[in-house]
Amino acid sequence: MKYVSTRGTAPELTFEQAMMTGLARDGGLYVPDVIPTLTHEQIADMAGQSYEEIAFTVMRPFIGDTFTDDEFRGLIETAYSGFRHAARAPIKQLDSNHFLMELFHGPTLAFKDFAMQLIGQMFQASLTRSGKRITIVGATSGDTGSAAIEAFRGLKNVDVFILYPHGRVSEVQRRQMTTPTESNVHALAMDGDFDDCQAALKDMFNDFDFRDGVNLAGVNSINWGRVLAQVVYFFSSAVSVGAPARRVNFTVPTGNFGDIFAGYIAKRMGLPIDQLVIATNQNDILHRTLQTGAQTKEGVTPSISPSMDIQVSSNFERALFEAYGRDGATVAAQMDELKSKGAFTISQGAIDMLRGTFASGRASEDETYAAITDELTRSGELLCPHSAVGVKVADDFQSATPMITLATAHPAKFPAAVEQATGQHPPLPPHMADLYDRDERVTRVANDMVALQTLIKERIAK
Repeated sequence: MKYVSTRGTAPELTFEQAMMTGLARDGGLYVPDVIPTLTHEQIADMAGQSYEEIAFTVMRPFIGDTFTDDEFRGLIETAYSGFRHAARAPIKQLDSNHFLMELFHGPTLAFKDFAMQLIGQMFQASLTRSGKRITIVGATSGDTGSAAIEAFRGLKNVDVFILYPHGRVSEVQRRQMTTPTESNVHALAMDGDFDDCQAALKDMFNDFDFRDGVNLAGVNSINWGRVLAQVVYFFSSAVSVGAPARRVNFTVPTGNFGDIFAGYIAKRMGLPIDQLVIATNQNDILHRTLQTGAQTKEGVTPSISPSMDIQVSSNFERALFEAYGRDGATVAAQMDELKSKGAFTISQGAIDMLRGTFASGRASEDETYAAITDELTRSGELLCPHSAVGVKVADDFQSATPMITLATAHPAKFPAAVEQATGQHPPLPPHMADLYDRDERVTRVANDMVALQTLIKERIAK
């Protein structure tokens, strides 16, 4: 299995190289050169299997000879051993044909744990084998940062720096990043919004002297390993509602497009998915792109679902690559337009492919509050605001085909919004109950590339 860049000029890499590299040297994102498929029988056999067994079956074709079968099974077992539900990603029934997949039973209460815990294990195994030391820099709108810090805290071969937009994450999200005491993790509160953090991260990867000098690695969803790990729960949930004998739909609350692109990969692998529905909040660039055929940045408005407050969805580049028949030069040109002009127009053939693959909807702030309130009354399920965006949009796409909506975070991560909608203050689970009492350790930084690079080099030199 080889991996190629969405911009067409970076060298092909193995799975291990792509995982450890993150962003390609031509600025693109790595994708497999072919997408393997599973047979109807292989998918049917997943019924009754553990999450870990399904994960091995789904991911094994992508990793080549990076790990032996026994080694990979061990990494998967270790990655999910700390999850607080035996099913890992349990399904709740909201009504007769609508199901909620709870992805918040990992250590930091968000779906990012499914990928990050496994990435942490794979990185550690690879670094132990090579003896190398790396510097991980990540950008987060809230959940990726805490999941990365949790996965890599205390590891001897890794320094972790997480950029998050100052004042634009929830208090729980912030404290999960700022309260770990291990010296190898660093929370950096950057002036600006998430797109500024993400742009700074990409600029660091494109500064090859800096990149090579600190052995830079990335764990944002630009990293193929992140997307791959998320493919698994599309299979586990679909099988639980009757696939492959029965077709299924998914609604995915998404800002950076990684989670729903994982659903696309699951469909390409043979999972019988009819609709993949993109659910956006008021920062609805993805919805507008499908509606208009053009991607145009309009600025970010802070919301009660801050992890979706994004205007540059990195993983959409992977979808464009597929829509343009894997024409890297065209993708590179459109990404350059987005960066220089803030907009680009998608060709008719490409937008037809995207519209044939993805549907979309949006939820306003008022609609998000209402969805939290209404779902508690209707089914007794307490939703975080991101999951509520998904449920609201999913309700607009109900059909005879079962719909699975992804619940991406625990409601206790966003207590103010949940309490305003329901009057209930969702408590943190016992293992996190003292979060508000822990000391914070954070560095406020300007949106200044030279200053950021200097700080990182100073910290890793100590």
